[in-house]
Amino acid sequence: MDDLYDEFGNFIGEAESDDESEHEVQVADPYLNYDDDEVAEVNDQQLMEVDEDGPSNAVILHEDKQYYPTAQQVYGTDVETMVQEEDTQPLTQPIIEPVVQKKFIVEETDLPSVRFSREFMSDLMNFPEQTRNVALAGHLHHGKTAFMDMLVFETHDIEQKLEKRRGKKRDEQLRYTDTHTLERERGVSIKASPMTLVLQTSKGKSHLVNVLDTPGHVNFADEMAASLRLVDGVVLIVDVVEGVQVTTEHTIKHAILEGLPLTLVINKMDRLILELKLPASDAYFKLKHVVEQVNTFIEEVVPGQGEKYRVSPEKGNVAFASSDMRWCITLQSFARIYAQSYPGVDVEEFSRRLWGDIFFNPGSRKFTRRAAEDKAKRSFVSFVLEPIYKLYAHTISKDPDELKTFLGRHGIYLKPNELKRDAKDLLRLACAQFFGPATGFVDMIVNHVPSPVDGARRMLERYYTGPLDTKTVASMEKCDPDGPLVVHVTKLYNTADAKSFHCLGRVMSGTARPSTTVRVLGEGYTPDDEEDMVAVTVTDTWIAESRYNVPTSGVPAGSWVLLGGVDNSIVKTATIIAQKLPDDEEPYIFSPVKHFFESVFKVAVEPINPSELPKMLDGLRKVNKSYPLVTTKVEESGEHIILGTGELYMDCVLHDLRRLYAEMEIKVSDPVTRFCETVQEASAIKCYALSPNKKNKLTMVAEPLDTGIAGDIESGKVNIKDPVRKVGKFFENNYGYDLLSSRNIWAFGPDDMGPNILQNDTLPSDVDQKLLKSVRDTIRQGFSWATREGPLCDEPIRNTKFRIMDVNVAPEAIFRGGAQIIPTSRRACYSSFLMASPRLMEPVYSCSMVGPADAVTAAYTVLGRRRGHILSDGPIAGTPLYQVKGLLPVIDSFGFETDLRIHTQGQAIVSLVFDNWQIVPGDPLDKEAKTRPLQPATAQATARDFVLKTRRRKGLAEDVTISKFLEPELFRNLKESGILD
Repeated sequence: MDDLYDEFGNFIGEAESDDESEHEVQVADPYLNYDDDEVAEVNDQQLMEVDEDGPSNAVILHEDKQYYPTAQQVYGTDVETMVQEEDTQPLTQPIIEPVVQKKFIVEETDLPSVRFSREFMSDLMNFPEQTRNVALAGHLHHGKTAFMDMLVFETHDIEQKLEKRRGKKRDEQLRYTDTHTLERERGVSIKASPMTLVLQTSKGKSHLVNVLDTPGHVNFADEMAASLRLVDGVVLIVDVVEGVQVTTEHTIKHAILEGLPLTLVINKMDRLILELKLPASDAYFKLKHVVEQVNTFIEEVVPGQGEKYRVSPEKGNVAFASSDMRWCITLQSFARIYAQSYPGVDVEEFSRRLWGDIFFNPGSRKFTRRAAEDKAKRSFVSFVLEPIYKLYAHTISKDPDELKTFLGRHGIYLKPNELKRDAKDLLRLACAQFFGPATGFVDMIVNHVPSPVDGARRMLERYYTGPLDTKTVASMEKCDPDGPLVVHVTKLYNTADAKSFHCLGRVMSGTARPSTTVRVLGEGYTPDDEEDMVAVTVTDTWIAESRYNVPTSGVPAGSWVLLGGVDNSIVKTATIIAQKLPDDEEPYIFSPVKHFFESVFKVAVEPINPSELPKMLDGLRKVNKSYPLVTTKVEESGEHIILGTGELYMDCVLHDLRRLYAEMEIKVSDPVTRFCETVQEASAIKCYALSPNKKNKLTMVAEPLDTGIAGDIESGKVNIKDPVRKVGKFFENNYGYDLLSSRNIWAFGPDDMGPNILQNDTLPSDVDQKLLKSVRDTIRQGFSWATREGPLCDEPIRNTKFRIMDVNVAPEAIFRGGAQIIPTSRRACYSSFLMASPRLMEPVYSCSMVGPADAVTAAYTVLGRRRGHILSDGPIAGTPLYQVKGLLPVIDSFGFETDLRIHTQGQAIVSLVFDNWQIVPGDPLDKEAKTRPLQPATAQATARDFVLKTRRRKGLAEDVTISKFLEPELFRNLKESGILD
């Protein structure tokens, strides 16, 4: 009996026969429902543990004993089990939370029914000559999304869904391309939305039309810039009442500078009739004024070349529309309505006589240039406007019986229940039958927008960074579906759960197919530096339709494609190419998108819970992908900075960060702005800097750049990568540089399109040119570093030229490495900068306000309080509205729109867009300028105030000290001479 236990009292047991062992196991725990297999397993295990030599004194540890079966044995291996202590989480939180499907965009549950065959649509992609890529662009609330809805109603059978709407929702616009939750709530487009539609011309020929509906708010003009890269033409939509506004001007300017043809749609024609109640003859002058406004601005953008881009109804590139009533006409399509009633009418000849100072004489039935009588009406008024006016007036005012007779005379037949509908629905039904589908609009873009085959050359010449004489380029020019795959991606769209992105791009060559391995070339890729390149596999290809995506087996060249699975390495734009190019050519990228203003609105963010920092960083990366012009970075102080274009833009970015991408609460700093640093005069002395080993010496002088150079560099008119002769010629011809100076421009800074110049002014007789050439790159790196973070408050330097006056370099290569030259070059730049009357620059918004006449005084009042000023104000022709234009410093613009709305009882609409950089009044190094707490700085202390507060915010030393950058000996000499007093 004693042998059954060891010396510690642990039960050992003794070996018995197999039968007894089996009996013991089965009887010992009868309440455990073991299967036969499990029992066999336990028996085998016990048999293996039997010590045949008799009792053992081995110690069995407590953790090795098994009194009960494990959860895995009870429930099986395919069931996940969790052991949860009661006090580790609150009772309000379930131990196993239910799976929640998060959706942040509006999307169709299934493919909606359409009035064309989707197979036909995918077949049309094989004929790029019948494809058109266009963008709808224009100002806020001018009707772009509503115009898109009109095309959706023509092509999609969704009337039944809308009839189920009740209450307020029934009167809401469809806004089919507004899919983001914020867009639905705020009633303003935030993202550019693509749709591919099959539309018919007036002759019944089908065309594949890829349309991008772009946002109209001036803060989101970056979306428009990214969209214009994918298209071959722009449809400019202008509200007939407001005319040309801020975003309209930016659209025209950007389109013309990019070489894109313009077509004009004058929208909201019904406002002339129902809202302004203008007589038909006055309405003609209002329409003419809008067309002339557009043409005048075109002429301002390209003086002397306006005729090439001129829009005019008789040219066929102007359409008239009412997106609310869902009709759109051109002179040609309206002439075709007459031709249906009068078969002998020549559509082309008749349409030419429907615009301008051409009058119709009913007596002689002839058109004349002069009015036959005093009250004679222009042909456009007689044949176009008056019929539309009559249709609107009778449909709204007559009772059902009279209306039925009137409409019947004009070939419009409505059902009795339709005649009893409210005025808006009734008018829409009457217009639908009278005007028919928007074939005039399709005719206009087919005739005036080039096909992808015709537009490929323009894209290659402007954006392709490689040589234009390769087989790949030849394939892109022909839109060859069998060529090597090349896709230019400019937009990223988050998925419904916001966990990944789909990439929208234009297929330039080849066919984009799923399960294809491709190379993704980022914006920083060059054949010399292949770091920004990864190989990935395309998981899916879709045809993008805003609220739904049509999966497809491949998208050929000339069309747009939505790609899945390639977004990880793409930040803003990318070029996707095949694994292997013909003749093993070097791959090249399409240049990044150029935006026509900068992100100057800045906030700092941090997580409320510090442990969630990695989550926030992941959210910032996703936000950076989602918005084309947003910039995220970490400053020296450790702050995480977000840079955007304005208040609404930043509000949307922070909403997406909190709700979509990071799902966390974050602290946001008060908004501030970016600054720049510049100089007003040439350096007082030649400033030199010695390298740490005292064997190298650099001498520099800083001076302001000539007016206009910075703009030319940033706009790409001159490129430092061009041949030296070409760069030299540009500065020689435009700015009067001598030949030697212009050919010795070494770099622009801080990057290749930075608004600063590094120029070598050393003479071959004074400096060993061979040694100088060996340190050229390291001097440039130091210059780039200095101009990226200026000495005043670590902000970029702007409008400054640094001239290298003298260089003494150690002859031994080991003593003139990057570690010696780069910081020396930076200190030489800083010291020469601080000796050249440094100044601070701030960004300025161009402010445009539209409102009634009594809102003008409020604009003067509110702008005056914020260091702003009015440039012009005046009435908008043919309306009771006034437009005021002015300038406002960005740092004083926070809350400006709310302030103005309060002063005008919400009647004024404001647009703020970055305009230029201007020097802040005052000397930033003036230590005598005093700032009092909680009081605004005086005019001459403003720059000093900004510098001190910016340095404090960034965690820098309280004040700028010149002695930090000057050599001690030079500093002593300057002190003794009194220059630094």
